[in-house]
Amino acid sequence: MTDIQVTLQGGETIQLPASTSVQEAFAKLLSNKQRKLTVAAIVDGQNVDLSTLLVKDAVISPIQIDTDAGLEILRHSAAHIMAQAVRDLFGNDVKVAIGPAIEDGFYYDFAFAKTFSPEDFEKIEARMEAIAQKALPFIRNEVKSSDVLAAFEKQGEKYKVELIRDLGVDAVSTYQIGDFIDLCRGPHLPDTSWLKAFKLLRVAGAYWRGNEKNDVLQRIYGTAFFDQKALKKYLFTLEEAKKRDHRKLGKELELFTIQDQIGPGLILWQPKGAMLRKLIEDYWKEAHYNHDYELLYTPHIARQDLWKTSGHLDFYGENMYSSMAIDEVQYQLKPMNCPFHIGIYNSRKRSYREFPVRWCELGTVYRYERAGALHGLMRVRGFTQDDAHIFCLPEQLEDEIVNILDLNLLILRTFGFDQYDIYLSTRPEKYVGSDANWEKATEALKQALDKKGLAYSLDPGEGVFYGPKIDIKIKDQLGRSWQCSTIQVDFNLPERFDMSYTGADNQEHQPIMIHRALMGSLERFIGVLIEHYAGVFPLWLAPVQVRVLNITDAQADYCEQLYLQLRKLGVRVEKDLRNEKLNYKIREAQMAKTPYMLIIGDKEKENGTVTVRLRDGKNLPEMTVADFAVKIIDECKELRGL
Repeated sequence: MTDIQVTLQGGETIQLPASTSVQEAFAKLLSNKQRKLTVAAIVDGQNVDLSTLLVKDAVISPIQIDTDAGLEILRHSAAHIMAQAVRDLFGNDVKVAIGPAIEDGFYYDFAFAKTFSPEDFEKIEARMEAIAQKALPFIRNEVKSSDVLAAFEKQGEKYKVELIRDLGVDAVSTYQIGDFIDLCRGPHLPDTSWLKAFKLLRVAGAYWRGNEKNDVLQRIYGTAFFDQKALKKYLFTLEEAKKRDHRKLGKELELFTIQDQIGPGLILWQPKGAMLRKLIEDYWKEAHYNHDYELLYTPHIARQDLWKTSGHLDFYGENMYSSMAIDEVQYQLKPMNCPFHIGIYNSRKRSYREFPVRWCELGTVYRYERAGALHGLMRVRGFTQDDAHIFCLPEQLEDEIVNILDLNLLILRTFGFDQYDIYLSTRPEKYVGSDANWEKATEALKQALDKKGLAYSLDPGEGVFYGPKIDIKIKDQLGRSWQCSTIQVDFNLPERFDMSYTGADNQEHQPIMIHRALMGSLERFIGVLIEHYAGVFPLWLAPVQVRVLNITDAQADYCEQLYLQLRKLGVRVEKDLRNEKLNYKIREAQMAKTPYMLIIGDKEKENGTVTVRLRDGKNLPEMTVADFAVKIIDECKELRGL
């Protein structure tokens, strides 16, 4: 038998007989400890099962349980085991569809006349445990499409049949555990015994292949980890996330509401939510002014021809709302602010001496989202972008990106986000602009990140078609990532709109355009803020900073004076002068997450002072109203950082 050369990535090379399995190769290349952590392998850049046979020279490396790839394989395998368990329990009455690994877990879609219940979940989990204990191997087979098609047709598995027909290939790969066979590319765990820590979480409706014209299936979601400690931590985080759900807190704290009568995905800001939004907008405007931006306001609609010129109708039309006729001319709601800013730029001739031009706008845009995708403040149909566009000379590009990063990180830190992941996305397969421009822009983004000493990951090919970009994903108190900030270099729109400036050589040149959003959208950012702080906002962001509470009616007049005095001093204050027990009113103020409560009795009224109680139950020494107001204002200035 012919020998082949097998090289451990970054390690030694050995000679082995052809058709040696990856697992057998690792037995000679890895320590016992390493092998116990290995669930799959990478062979010449491709993820494969440990049972894969090596038929030619190869470079191999292990996929271990402490990696993202290892966790994904575990969860994908868990989806198959769950499907097998469901079929074991409910037989041919259930038809299986697809079951991938997803972020934080897995799911599988089923067609079943009966709705899966919590009691069914218990049975399915018990059956999954039994399958895991059997240590059944995941057996991969390459089979003729016609053979597996016939088998699935005989079983009435119409969804698998449709998938095979759509693939249009002669052969497909299947995986078998016990008697259950599924269509899959893999890879999978060596056997089912690796599944030790898992939990089924919920069931939801899902259209087959995401098409609302297709069957509605039942999607069972679950999660899996390699040890119980990690699973327990994740389940705790899930429970904590439920308590922090911005939809729940938004209702309890009277921040916003969504009503079917108005329309799904459209936000009604209540007074306290409107105040929170105002505080964010005021800070945003001041921060931008301090960084030499100028503020713009633009319309909500424009002639349809504008969106043809910009390319939005071609590239983004399915996310735009239908046109409307005004004076026999077609108009459309704006999905973006950029063409308006370009319109202002093109309103007169520009000189290189004016650059850089930094324009910002809190611009409300409208985009079509499917009803099933709408989610509180996180996915809406009308939202306000914290948008800005910078027009600059080629030699200014790197410095402008550095300036954007400075402002970006300042704003994120001020709102309490000091942990984030940064990604540099490079040229995709389909793009506009010259290779030289792409390389220069990508290098400018890279140099700016390096200059700031910011760690980042490359995201090859994930730039937008018109230029490379930087994305920043912030992490909240629960360690969850949220896409917020983006910085994009654009070669497309300046060309489409024939933008130009007169250079030092007295010739016309095309400016470089940078799109950037730091919070993304106000709606989504506020949703993240609510969950990050669990509604317990820092003092400078609290819609109500102080609630005045009287002990008896005898102090009502003094409380009224305090209320008016604090308002004049710029403190956001409300009063509770109801004829209720003090403890009841304190409890309600705490439930409303009010930072400070002023308790007013006869002593405070007589001394012209206030007794201050914090929302965590602690008390401050008695003080004058003026001293208390100074304390509030100073604390806000420190937190706000402007």
